[in-house]
Amino acid sequence: MTHASTLSSPALRRPRPVALARWLWAVALLVIAVVAVGGITRLTESGLSITEWKPVSGVLPPLSEAGWQAEFEKYKQIPEYKAINLGMTLEGFKAIFFWEWLHRILGRLVGMALLVPFIWYAWRRAIPAGYGWRLLALAALVGLQGAIGWWMVASGLEYRTDVSHFRLATHLLTALFLLAGLVWTARDLGALARDPAARPARLTGPAIGIVAILFVQLLLGAWVAGLNAGYVASTWPLMNDHFVPEGIDWAGGAWLALTNDPFLIHFLHRWWSWMAALALLLLARHLARRGARREAGLLVAVVAAQMLLGIWTVVSGVSMWVAVMHQVTGAILVAIAAAALHRLGHNAA
Repeated sequence: MTHASTLSSPALRRPRPVALARWLWAVALLVIAVVAVGGITRLTESGLSITEWKPVSGVLPPLSEAGWQAEFEKYKQIPEYKAINLGMTLEGFKAIFFWEWLHRILGRLVGMALLVPFIWYAWRRAIPAGYGWRLLALAALVGLQGAIGWWMVASGLEYRTDVSHFRLATHLLTALFLLAGLVWTARDLGALARDPAARPARLTGPAIGIVAILFVQLLLGAWVAGLNAGYVASTWPLMNDHFVPEGIDWAGGAWLALTNDPFLIHFLHRWWSWMAALALLLLARHLARRGARREAGLLVAVVAAQMLLGIWTVVSGVSMWVAVMHQVTGAILVAIAAAALHRLGHNAA
């Protein structure tokens, strides 16, 4: 076989695992951007401005004044407008419409960024054995996320002036699960590029414990956002001059308070963060001892930044841009934690 024919052989023309890894890292960055815009959408109370789910025709915003007026009239029919935004101008409506529209567009972009390259790589037979179903599952998860997003929005269109905090938590946690899956798979493919005999990393027992602790903190954070619980206290470390805040409603029982009371959920999110930070810092120490100093250093830096941003969010009275930075840093923390846990699991594989 000649040198030229060797270079043109299908096996050598196929993208290597490192190219697939870079693709997934790029999609992970897009997911973080979606989380950022989602935080802005929530904090500007923009999430209910689009009252219909049109996956195809909804790509374009209204292109005429009549179109804008028609969308505004639909918004005027829901409880949020009647109870909170009665008298809003068309210009004010356009401002909140923009953020919800952008959030949905970015969600579609994530789906296309996963699905189109996946089809191309599959056609080129460039997907390593064992990764096809995993990549397809990640692409399908984006579609599920879109459906969850509409399910969330629908909860605020008839009887409520906001969306269900349970559905909001499902929407956010699904996005973060997707982000972690993208990072984990990218790391597996990166290891495969370095060593064709490399096996996928395993989620170890200690890693499962760390994931569980972090999941609780993320769930509480989503509930804080959904219930606007960040506004119930703007002092730290005490909440309105008390360690355990006054105002917790126990009348419906402990479970109802635990899942619905803004004072209690804010309190739990505030202090469970120290448990999550301790677990992640212990992970960082363990990785550093094993020579993974880069992952350990990043983990420590982002944990510290997230803690400080959480405190700043509280004392600023939930300043929008501080709160958005807190949410974005939380997403970055999930990505770095996934990378760190992958390093732990790769050593155990």
